[in-house]
Amino acid sequence: MDTIVLGDITITRIREYFGPVEMTPDTFFPDSPKEVWDDNEPWLAPHFLDAGTRIVNSAIQTWLLRSEGKTILVDTGVGNHKERPYSPVWSHLDTDFLAGLARAGVAPEDVDIVINTHLHVDHVGWNTYLDGRNWVPTFPRATYLLPKDDFDFWNPANGHTPLLGRGNQNVFEDSVAPVHAAGQTLLWENSHRIDAGLRLDAAPGHTPGSCVLTLESGPDRAVFVGDMLHSPVQILEPDTNSCFCEDPAGARATRRKVLGWAADHNALLIPAHLGGHGAAEVARDGDTFAVKGWAPFAPYTEQG
Repeated sequence: MDTIVLGDITITRIREYFGPVEMTPDTFFPDSPKEVWDDNEPWLAPHFLDAGTRIVNSAIQTWLLRSEGKTILVDTGVGNHKERPYSPVWSHLDTDFLAGLARAGVAPEDVDIVINTHLHVDHVGWNTYLDGRNWVPTFPRATYLLPKDDFDFWNPANGHTPLLGRGNQNVFEDSVAPVHAAGQTLLWENSHRIDAGLRLDAAPGHTPGSCVLTLESGPDRAVFVGDMLHSPVQILEPDTNSCFCEDPAGARATRRKVLGWAADHNALLIPAHLGGHGAAEVARDGDTFAVKGWAPFAPYTEQG
């Protein structure tokens, strides 16, 4: 199953990539206890960890939402043909992402709204495509909702020095600036209501402008959390950050707050990068959290 329905909103999982990201847990999550990976390896492998190489597996995927007659994309992955000298695993990809959208019944001109939960390399790539020698908006009718704090932080003109170093090099220029120049962006702050069932809220920590998208429709609840977590280990150990979190203390506080809300409201937690079933329900477990159940999305069976 690639599609589920929550209340009046349909959610479809669009794959761009699944497989290793060239990092072991001690590199990707430097403050995570080794024993939590060892103890949970039987179910972390193969969807979240390669048991043989001990390399973390990750998914790059877009969440396609249909709500109140609008077609909405949450995060746009890596994109094709992008020059990424300091992120070689994402450099010059050539995937069938747009064909995946087409299989879900969506052409680029059908998209009404694009949401970037933050402006890292693997969340904005399909904002644009290469038309001859120019990067142009992939979704010509869409409004691109960008968190203003991230827009300002990643704009090279502002001279910030990110923790990511040069890992985001070229990203603003080829995947953000063109849609802004085309007049298709809305730079929002604090909170932004999309429709009756969907609301964006600031959730800083991973990046200054990181946000979450909350879905409340009928009896159902979900929260799309971007990179608030990259692995289900961070549900079990909510104080564990990835090595990419710009504000470690802020990231921990945001993660605990959102996990608590998801647990208390029986909300489906939908991160950007989980393989396997892609999303989970969580429950409080003392001072931490546990996976209560997985979403019914079919797990990816092949890498690539």
